[in-house]
Amino acid sequence: MRALSVLVLAVLAFMAGPAQAVVLGTPSRDPNGLRRSVVWVENSAGELCSGAVVGPDLVLTAAHCVTDRATYRVVAANRTFKPQRFRVTVIAMHPSFVRGTTPRTQPGVDLALLKVDRPFGPDYLALDPRQAGSVGLGSSVVIAGFGVLSERQRRTARTLREASLISLGPVQVANRVLIIADRARLAETAGAGACRGDSGGPILTANGGVYRLFGIVSWSSGALRPRDLSACGGLTAVTPVAEHIDWINASIRMLSAPNGAWARR
Repeated sequence: MRALSVLVLAVLAFMAGPAQAVVLGTPSRDPNGLRRSVVWVENSAGELCSGAVVGPDLVLTAAHCVTDRATYRVVAANRTFKPQRFRVTVIAMHPSFVRGTTPRTQPGVDLALLKVDRPFGPDYLALDPRQAGSVGLGSSVVIAGFGVLSERQRRTARTLREASLISLGPVQVANRVLIIADRARLAETAGAGACRGDSGGPILTANGGVYRLFGIVSWSSGALRPRDLSACGGLTAVTPVAEHIDWINASIRMLSAPNGAWARR
């Protein structure tokens, strides 16, 4: 654990930033695959993040993705991978989240729940946060998001990609996060991981084609020995869902209330 903390701090000292597509990820083309549960979140200022469907009209994402004074929408891919747009009507941000901080210096919890203007419909599959569990050291996880392939390839965003990473265990930086990385590279050199546009996207465990939501991407770093300066291809920091399930469940109940017992943002 101490060695991991030293590695994390060394990488952060070099380069780290919000995970704003999955580097070295494989495009997801299965209409019955992750496109049913993974969306992107964009705003009127041009910012892009990813998110996970967790209810008929609800998306879980990173809080730092929804701090701009802007209008927001969620975009989901239908069975033919054409974009379907939904207007965000309510944003519930974790009460400990501190605005004005970067994701890696965030002392609070980097989570937000979004309600959209209508149900996603039967073409989509909500992930149940209550089924989230722990991930052991060295365990395999799946990252999925709509970000770029590299920071120099901005036009590669808005394609769903996924990759397999491994858990390097939890670490306390400003808040508590789980660190995941490319199994072969372990952040020494650039490998698979989150990049620009992947913040808020899901980290999942997979068993026989069944996915369970484990966490939400918060930030990513460059590798220790990169060829180019980058905030991608090194470590990916994840906010574990199970550790904040009480707030998630309470927020889901609040935003699902039929009498509209919630405040608009």
